[in-house]
Amino acid sequence: MKCPFCGNADTQVVDSRVSEEGDTIRRRRRCLSCDKRFTTYERIELAMPSVVKRNGSRSDYDTAKLRASLSLALRKRPVSTDQVDSVVARIEETLLASGQREVSTERIGELVMAELKKLDKVGYVRFASVYKNFEDIGEFVDAIREMQGPMLPGKLRK
Repeated sequence: MKCPFCGNADTQVVDSRVSEEGDTIRRRRRCLSCDKRFTTYERIELAMPSVVKRNGSRSDYDTAKLRASLSLALRKRPVSTDQVDSVVARIEETLLASGQREVSTERIGELVMAELKKLDKVGYVRFASVYKNFEDIGEFVDAIREMQGPMLPGKLRK
């Protein structure tokens, strides 16, 4: 490890400790040239897949974009930040578990809709209307019917 003070590559680990969460190792190091000490942290780095957009372009996965989409769909809904965080975590875990290097925006959209369908039905319809580019009221009605499941003719669900 290169010393941040003098740039020397020869350093020695003086102390190592695992964080309480168990996901980080803190190392105290000493430079063998200038004798100054510094701290480094070692963490697991999980690489999210690249996102392939509808036009074929690629971009880095961005948690902030996912969170912003969810927040917009759930605006003024009785959904806590913790619930949104859980949805984001589940979607990201699914993407990581797939082992794919690339994921389409369509796949991400499907995952978001599946999570919103379970979490908040109004948020689901809001997201679906933008994601699926609804153009008339009939598409909203279809989305609501799909969400409600089979109904008997003439019966409304409450």
